[in-house]
Amino acid sequence: MRPSRRCAEALRTIRGRLRASAGDDTGSAALEFLTAGVLLLVPLAYLVIALGEVQSWLLGAETSARVAARAIALGPDAGNPDAVLESVTRQYGIEAFDADVSCVPAVTSCPAAGATVIVTVSTQVTLPLIPPVLGLDRLATVPVQASSVQKVSEYWESR
Repeated sequence: MRPSRRCAEALRTIRGRLRASAGDDTGSAALEFLTAGVLLLVPLAYLVIALGEVQSWLLGAETSARVAARAIALGPDAGNPDAVLESVTRQYGIEAFDADVSCVPAVTSCPAAGATVIVTVSTQVTLPLIPPVLGLDRLATVPVQASSVQKVSEYWESR
């Protein structure tokens, strides 16, 4: 069944009116792609940069705690634990950190033979690209903390 001539003319008229009302879309796909790409890609790129910075500081804090706990547990001639902490944190670019050394069970002199040394390193990561205007750099920080546990030898001697 073929549509009648009148129906065919009506369809052509309707199509013509629809095209005229829709307007010309030439070039709008590229503009939409660029706009959506920028709106989605910029936050994603910042997220990757910020997570990389936090991961770097986290690795530095974890390594500092592990190496310091091991240096303390190896013995008095293994070196100064504060110097070990300073050296490792400097290698990872950590400027300010707090280190806490404790022993379990609690003894009068830490470390002691047979005790377990716990070293905790804490720091604050400032998110990248945050300007120091109105204290925004102090507000945009992520706390990072790492702990390490090391058993001191039964034959450890303090000198």
